[in-house]
Amino acid sequence: MSKTTRHDTREQLLAIGEQLCLQRGFTGMGLSELLSQAGVPKGSFYHYFRSKEAFGVAMLERYFSAVRHSMLIWFDAPLPPRQRLLDYYRQAEQRFRETGHIENCLAVKISAEVCDLSEEMRLALEQGTAAQMAILTTTLRVAVTQDELRLSCSPDVMAQTLYSLWLGASLQSKIWRDGSALTHALQAILQLLPES
Repeated sequence: MSKTTRHDTREQLLAIGEQLCLQRGFTGMGLSELLSQAGVPKGSFYHYFRSKEAFGVAMLERYFSAVRHSMLIWFDAPLPPRQRLLDYYRQAEQRFRETGHIENCLAVKISAEVCDLSEEMRLALEQGTAAQMAILTTTLRVAVTQDELRLSCSPDVMAQTLYSLWLGASLQSKIWRDGSALTHALQAILQLLPES
């Protein structure tokens, strides 16, 4: 098997696994279904991953790499930093209103599920969310430096607050099946990020 074929098959397994996890959760994702959908012979899973847990870690690393990439593009837009932050949350709330669900957010779907099951997956979640919060921190710091924003705490504490607020609202939206929690979170974010 060539290196390219091996990489393509591995990538296919990760992509299909992510979709299955978004539907069923990590523990609900069966390896037989994963291999069947990927068109990979049974038994060859372990040529690519040493265990289901290692697969979960690779899947989370892949997911967070994509999220980080899209966030870097978003926050590099030629808009004032405060505006970029507010628009980031506004577009997420709007997307929920259009689709009726939290789209493709693996962190929302499996974070509570896997943190007690796997220390390796918990660490992958921790590192992935830390990278997201670092982008928020940088943007907040620039907004404060440019005198666009005044904060009641340090930029890194505010980034963690924003992340936790939005994650909680996303989970609540899954429970209530409406966007009211995200709308309330957006209103809170507007209060947390007042103009200077």
